[in-house]
Amino acid sequence: MKFNIVLEKSEDGGYTITVPSLPGCISEGESKEDALENIQEAIELYLEPVEDDTIFSMEAEVLELSL
Repeated sequence: MKFNIVLEKSEDGGYTITVPSLPGCISEGESKEDALENIQEAIELYLEPVEDDTIFSMEAEVLELSL
């Protein structure tokens, strides 16, 4: 899976990095390399299923979507 990311220099030093397609997925690092490592972890955590996500009502319909 590929994501576009936005890497910006922070006013206080280091870098801030966001993933526009994943609202709220943001990280930082002292260097570009640190920021890239940190955002990879943030993306993995963002996409990790949460236990509550697997509880559905009896009326729920489960569909498959291909991208």
